[in-house]
Amino acid sequence: MSPRSASVNEELRRRSRERLLQAAVELVDEHGFEATTLGDIADRAGSARGLVSYYFPGKRRLVQSAVHRLMHRTLEEALEREPRTEDGRERLARAIDAILGLARERPVLMRQHMAGLLHEEGFVQCPEQQRLSELLGDTIARSGADDATAGYPMLRALLMGAVYAALVPGVPMPIPVLRAELFERYGLDGELGLPPGDDTGGEPGRGDLSRFFATEKQPDHRGE
Repeated sequence: MSPRSASVNEELRRRSRERLLQAAVELVDEHGFEATTLGDIADRAGSARGLVSYYFPGKRRLVQSAVHRLMHRTLEEALEREPRTEDGRERLARAIDAILGLARERPVLMRQHMAGLLHEEGFVQCPEQQRLSELLGDTIARSGADDATAGYPMLRALLMGAVYAALVPGVPMPIPVLRAELFERYGLDGELGLPPGDDTGGEPGRGDLSRFFATEKQPDHRGE
């Protein structure tokens, strides 16, 4: 039997990593961070336990990357949904609503994410986090901010603060109040965007997360 080509091995590694990210968000969402083990994640992903360590140095880093993937794909989906728009203020409103929507719909995941950022390892850059940064940076630049470079970290901080405030056990702030405060901060009309809950009949969305993880074989465009 001839050895697999480099491209085949690369594709297998990509799909394995995607399955691990998907398994991580699903299991933590279902059972919480402490109750989810790396073995559980490997089993759900159909991977060997040692493969998890090959891609990620530990459970906390894996979950942080997985939640960053969920965040940037949720944000992409919101920004590009129909009717598509290049209007910077509408895109900023969509971005705010997308992140607040995750706090509403995935509180276990987002609460763990916030706790993980305060852990001793802190904020770890990874490809998923970098893509989220690119999207938020582009969004604030299109909104007409005077200084987009300074505007991005401020937007990130305000969104993180709003998510934290929405998820504090015992004293959560209502998401509509947080939304109104952020919209006022950026001078956005309340009719812009899509307020969390408006497309779910008032109940938090619990849809399938698989669309955010490319676990299927990518098409081969060679020869086109």
